[in-house]
Amino acid sequence: MSRKGRIPKREIPPDKKYGSVLVQRFINKVMLNGKKNVAESSVYAGLETASKKLGKTPMEVFQTVIDNVSPMVQLRSRRVGGANYQIPMEVSSERRIILAMQWLVRSARSRKGMPIAERLAAEFMDAFNNTGGAVKKKEEVHKMAEANRAFAHFARF
Repeated sequence: MSRKGRIPKREIPPDKKYGSVLVQRFINKVMLNGKKNVAESSVYAGLETASKKLGKTPMEVFQTVIDNVSPMVQLRSRRVGGANYQIPMEVSSERRIILAMQWLVRSARSRKGMPIAERLAAEFMDAFNNTGGAVKKKEEVHKMAEANRAFAHFARF
């Protein structure tokens, strides 16, 4: 913890093409080694490809994808009387978006044998149709939370 209190959240300017802060945050998540232009062009290309194949606007596709991948609950470890319990807790709206983006990028990167723009497009299309790695991760988390629901009473701090 810092001694000076909470550090304020950075203001992220909206992206150039769609004027969306959400897309800009996703570009920042995709970016590697400070190469923002590469990340930007990859995300835009991925969104364009996915939107063409799905017949929707890129922003509609992106919004639906984020909604489909966003988890409702997450597991938090808590030590109670010498044992660690995985406690299901509701996710804040901010954290929900962060997790969705992380899972999308991770599952897109895990697809092999094609450029990142194509991987992102494929992941967007899968997530749009409620399939794919990121959606699977969300369902996995929900299943684990359901299995550990017995420990939910530990959530009260």
